[in-house]
Amino acid sequence: MHYFDNAATTFPKPNEVYEYMDSFYRQYGVNVGRGQFKESSIAYAMMQETRQLLLDLFHVRYPYEVVFTPSATQALNTIINSITFKTGDVVYITPFEHNAVLRTLYAKQKENGFGINILPIEEKTLQIDIEKTRILFEKSIPNYCFLTHASNSFGCVLQVEEICKLAKSYGAVNIIDMAQTAGLVDISLNNSNIDYAVFAGHKTLYGPFGIAGIITKNAKDLKPFLIGGTGFDSKNMEMPEQIPLKFEAGSANIQAIAGLNAALKWIKVIGINNIRAKEKETTQKLLDVIKNHSNISIVRGEIEDNNIGVISCVFAGYSSDNIGQVLSEKGIAVRTGLHCAPKGHEVLKTSPDGTVRFSISYFTSDRDIQALETVLDYIEMEG
Repeated sequence: MHYFDNAATTFPKPNEVYEYMDSFYRQYGVNVGRGQFKESSIAYAMMQETRQLLLDLFHVRYPYEVVFTPSATQALNTIINSITFKTGDVVYITPFEHNAVLRTLYAKQKENGFGINILPIEEKTLQIDIEKTRILFEKSIPNYCFLTHASNSFGCVLQVEEICKLAKSYGAVNIIDMAQTAGLVDISLNNSNIDYAVFAGHKTLYGPFGIAGIITKNAKDLKPFLIGGTGFDSKNMEMPEQIPLKFEAGSANIQAIAGLNAALKWIKVIGINNIRAKEKETTQKLLDVIKNHSNISIVRGEIEDNNIGVISCVFAGYSSDNIGQVLSEKGIAVRTGLHCAPKGHEVLKTSPDGTVRFSISYFTSDRDIQALETVLDYIEMEG
């Protein structure tokens, strides 16, 4: 298999991740916070070290906290379901939001009747149009902004820091989704304009499935999404107020946390800017191959520095699903359709069929790109 579906999950992971997950789980695969024995203490220490590695990656320290969740979807649900929306509230989103945001907001909208507005984008760059956004905010003051840092469909990295600063001047609460950028695009969360940041361990952080979370200094304003045991103050029928215990009911996925721990150390050794540089180099190679085929149209912002390694394409005469099937039969793994982010495809007029999405990682090789080129040559010739 030649893997071009890294926006769904990076694969493979660094060898250090596989090795540490296996060795740690074999030696210390016990329940964190449920025992006073040595192995439990070591597992707890590793878990706390992982939180600190995340804070270091995003250039923050206490009072910022890391709340672990099993997925970015649950992290976003925790935030959205903690908000007491009121009729008349105004929520802004980018057109590139994932259904983890869209569906959750629309479910809450049915209950509370608040407004959801989509921020305008510039057609050529796929960046948020700042001047039009200023006018929108003046006419309809934002209460909440949900901003994906980069589109999982089209690869555009959005100006979240600038939008958050503008929205905060009106008193808005700002939430950014870093599922496609954490560990890849260097960003400081030491910024009072960003209230909550969500990460997914299994994507550009190069960790496993089953570990994600929230980074914030406002955890006290959140409500637990899950209620249950924490191994602490068990007599109390209320969830403990202590953070992060308040949000981490149940047994921690210590194997997944170990994998994230190893991945964060790998990123620190390689260097986040070096990872980004290698991805840019590989992305350019992929773009050069795709552009050599007259039957393929690329849907992408024109400023390469404002993009990550995600390339969406439309093939003349074929649906995205048809092309996906052909690629699969030839050993090429891609994602087709709307990528759980339908609004962006509506705005860019690639709905309802969506696109064929090629997404690369640090480990995408020249051999992978050469194999893809052979199949693209075949599709063009047969078409």
